[in-house]
Amino acid sequence: MPLTEFALIERFFRDCGAVRCDVPLGVGDDAALLETPPGTQLVAAVDTLVEGVHFPPGSPPESIGHRALAVNLSDIAAMGARPAWVLLSLTLPRADEAWLSGFAAGLSRLARAHDVALVGGDTTRGPLSVTIQVLGHVPAGTALLRSGGSAGDVLFVSGTPGDAAAGLALEQGRLRVDSEPAAGYLRDRFRFPEPRLALGERLREFASACIDVSDGLLGDAGKLAAASGCGARLELSALPVSDALLRAVGASRARELALTGGDDYELCFAVPQSRVAALQQTLPPREWGYARIGVLREGQGVQVYDADAVIDISHSGFDHFGGAATPSPAD
Repeated sequence: MPLTEFALIERFFRDCGAVRCDVPLGVGDDAALLETPPGTQLVAAVDTLVEGVHFPPGSPPESIGHRALAVNLSDIAAMGARPAWVLLSLTLPRADEAWLSGFAAGLSRLARAHDVALVGGDTTRGPLSVTIQVLGHVPAGTALLRSGGSAGDVLFVSGTPGDAAAGLALEQGRLRVDSEPAAGYLRDRFRFPEPRLALGERLREFASACIDVSDGLLGDAGKLAAASGCGARLELSALPVSDALLRAVGASRARELALTGGDDYELCFAVPQSRVAALQQTLPPREWGYARIGVLREGQGVQVYDADAVIDISHSGFDHFGGAATPSPAD
């Protein structure tokens, strides 16, 4: 017997995610009832993932469930906030029980890892797409913004950007890697990104500005700089790249991907010079996984330096309507 919409919700999503005491009413009614902690501001983020645009057709359903939540948690992390609740709108071509089981498992594992409760949503028939809204909170007046930086602030990035772009190229058959461990690592960096929530919360003590790196480091650093009324200088040699990416595409292409590849869901953040020593002492870079990559400067735009020379990197980030697309690592 085919699943009805309500049976689908009851079976796969009634108990998906964490159980929280601040949810008087969750899945099953017209709307959820939620209790926000006193002295906090509500933080909301929403993203849509569409098959063939944000993930290749035939992607593992566990990965789709994980990624759909992770991209929103990354936005919450960039605000220095703590996630609490999630709403899901799922459009499916058909009610495939095996697919739904995998999707719900991927979503639920990540939600429970970060104490996030699924509190409602919608299901409908159509081309495969997933829309998730995450709600969280941050102590009033402490949220990290893109606009708080100043010229002279030091720029950092978490993780190793570029891995996910290579992983996507592997998924699409545009890249071949001889090393199976390297290929597996890069695929997982695309399929199962890890939002930097713990780092984001701690950065409220130190950072002047922060942005989620989803459309490419070069473009997103430029957005942070522009919002702060600054330009930026990035040092090519300082970009952190993984051994797997170096093995897959070589040093030159790895750093290009670190600048221009999307889907990393890392954090790029600015820290005043006077706070850098305290940041590095309190949150050791090796332990917390971030690296210094440049500075905010007077002026406009992002300049990338290789030694003392400015180099031309034409790709500035993914734009759904601007014609830009993440370049292939195989190019």
